[in-house]
Amino acid sequence: MTVSNNRLLLELEKYRREINRSIINPAIPELSLEDLKPLLSMVAHTRAAYIRELLDIARISPDQVPSPDQIKQLRACRETFDELVAAVNALETVIQRDYLDVKTRER
Repeated sequence: MTVSNNRLLLELEKYRREINRSIINPAIPELSLEDLKPLLSMVAHTRAAYIRELLDIARISPDQVPSPDQIKQLRACRETFDELVAAVNALETVIQRDYLDVKTRER
C-alpha cells in the first residue's frame, strides 16, 4: 500500500472518530459499569429463554420434527437474543473506539 493510501486511511479514521463522537457522545449519557450490568443481565435472560425453548421442544417431541409453531417460537427467541447481542456489541464498539464518554470508578 502506498504512503498516500495509508495517509488517506489515517485521515478517514480520524474523521470517522470525530463524526461518530460528535453525534453519539451528546446523544447518550455517560455510562458506568453499573449502567451496563442490567444490559448484560437482559442478554443472559434472553439466551436462557432461547436455550430453554430448544430443550422444551426436544423434551415434548424428542423423536419428531418440530412443528412449524415450535420453530416459529424458537426463531422468535433467537431473533430476540441475536438482536440484543448485536446491540450490546455495538455499544462495546462505541466504548472501545472512544465515541462515548464513560464514568471511571473513583477510589
